[in-house]
Amino acid sequence: MRTAGFRKVLLVGILAAEGILSGCGSRAPAGSGTAPSALPVPSGEVVLYSGREESLVAPLLVKFSTATGIPVKVKYGSTAELAATLLEEGSRSPADVFWAQDPGGLGAVAAADLLAPLPQKTLGLVPENFRSARGDWVGVSGRARVVVYNTNKVQPADLPSDMWGFTEPQWMGRIGWAPSNGSFQVMVTAMRKLWGEDKTRAWLQGIIANAAKEYPKNTPLVQAVASGEVEVGFANHYYLLQISKEEGTVLAAANYFLPGGGPGSLVMVAGVGQLATAPNSANAQRFIEYLLEPDAQRYFAQDTFEYPLIAGVEIAAGLQPLASLNTAALNVSDLIDTRGTIKLLKEVGALE
Repeated sequence: MRTAGFRKVLLVGILAAEGILSGCGSRAPAGSGTAPSALPVPSGEVVLYSGREESLVAPLLVKFSTATGIPVKVKYGSTAELAATLLEEGSRSPADVFWAQDPGGLGAVAAADLLAPLPQKTLGLVPENFRSARGDWVGVSGRARVVVYNTNKVQPADLPSDMWGFTEPQWMGRIGWAPSNGSFQVMVTAMRKLWGEDKTRAWLQGIIANAAKEYPKNTPLVQAVASGEVEVGFANHYYLLQISKEEGTVLAAANYFLPGGGPGSLVMVAGVGQLATAPNSANAQRFIEYLLEPDAQRYFAQDTFEYPLIAGVEIAAGLQPLASLNTAALNVSDLIDTRGTIKLLKEVGALE
């Protein structure tokens, strides 16, 4: 479990030098004899509960603070943990913004009426299917579900067109999965919405019958595919790109975007909402706006290899454009019942 403590994102350059973070205000250079600098001093901070990993988003938080002069106080944790914390804290929460890895956590917090409506100008920056139907949270980056396959052992022509094909006996002992991972659980939530409970249960039982090897999360799963430990794995598209960048090499693996549509062709979003009781509501709104500005969207595209959600920002090299994918016809609000999905995963033995 990641730390539940707060961390302060430090400003850099002139903002730090002028004492903004310490609350001292801006100062004239020593011995200048001039009036205090006209550099605006931000009022307050923004308190962020982040279900996104620190390694992914901390550089962007520094960019935000540098651009706006608003310090960010962050509590990191899993999306599920932080959603539970917000539900427990209720109106007493110090949080201004909840940044979730997936729609499930945001949906749980929204269902408790803990999120404030967002301005239409903010919601309108992204396609309708990537924002809450209630208008109280918005997606800021997209992640496509893919099948990662080992290029030495599998050819694209060998792969089925949709997820159901992996229940066939020829995939016995060749599959890796991460049923405890939040993104996988969102995909199963999409299965329940598109296929119904019975077919989803049958799919899970079929994957278990094919002796799928379990991994704790996507990174070791993708590494196992690249090493040949398993031949295919169900993951998000950007893990392969991130691992290749970190290791400085081309892995013996590739992403396969399922052409048949359905839940395996899901595009999920990481999203943000403002708490209805946000102590720093103006700063919270500014933070959310920043995540949908071109600078932040380029960061998602080029640094974390996610899909930008606003128009006019180029995707990373090698990615298929979102418009070219046969994506599942779902709104993000259809993906919030992860609690029911966890119950089903436990019933079939995929989770303890």
